[in-house]
Amino acid sequence: MPRGHRPARRPAVERGQRALAARLKRHQSPPAEEAAAPPPGRRPRRPNVPVVDLQDVYKTYAVGNIAVHALNGISFRVERGEYVAIIGASGSGKSTLMNIIGCLDAPTSGVYRLNGLDVRGLDEDTLADIRNHEIGFVFQNFNLIPRTRALANVELPLLYAGLNRSDRHQRALHALHEVGLRTRVDHLPSELSGGQQQRVAIARALVTNPAMILADEPTGALDTHSSAEVLNLFGRVNSEGRTVILITHEADVAAHAHRLIRLSDGRIVEDTANPDAVKQEKVV
Repeated sequence: MPRGHRPARRPAVERGQRALAARLKRHQSPPAEEAAAPPPGRRPRRPNVPVVDLQDVYKTYAVGNIAVHALNGISFRVERGEYVAIIGASGSGKSTLMNIIGCLDAPTSGVYRLNGLDVRGLDEDTLADIRNHEIGFVFQNFNLIPRTRALANVELPLLYAGLNRSDRHQRALHALHEVGLRTRVDHLPSELSGGQQQRVAIARALVTNPAMILADEPTGALDTHSSAEVLNLFGRVNSEGRTVILITHEADVAAHAHRLIRLSDGRIVEDTANPDAVKQEKVV
């Protein structure tokens, strides 16, 4: 899968990556109030409430005296259990849209409801909690702690949710088994291939049972074989009922999703089902 030149990372994505990395690097015990928080479990899902609901969303940035209209009236819903690819060229608005869906940025106008919750006007602490519990992020560069074994990397989000050691261990083991890494739980990231590192990152995204998996160019740092491996995994994760939203500029990556939303100049120019979605293979 050929890789072209990639633009610099977007500021909102960088903030999200830094926040995730900082949170995972805190090895001390969580504060008492965090430790008392209920463990993340399978939260009740209202079947008629979409995971993502955007209504007439605009985003405008001021660049000097010039107003840049990144999004121009975006409206769509993602229902529970869908596998959606948002595709577009550089400058199409897909990165801005990803930032808004991931609660890393807020729309200038319009409504965004995540799992039924209107996120407008929420403070940063509340948004951080929503990101931690409702969204499983998968970034291009994995964001694993280098000197921490795969099992501990996956356990860390559960540590900050207040789970005890035994429960963290069992849930992280299950997540790693789910992504086909049952024999790699004690390996350091440096001992894993790029595809295996991304699968550890996916296990970490899954372990808190979020409302959706939001993957930003998840194959961008991988070779062709590892890309296919990771995309097969997303397909299987979705087949088990999880909602997956994939952000990409590559048509062959988007072809794995069951629905394609194509952006151009901040507008949706295509929103269609993809009956020819690439079938996933078993992850071993």
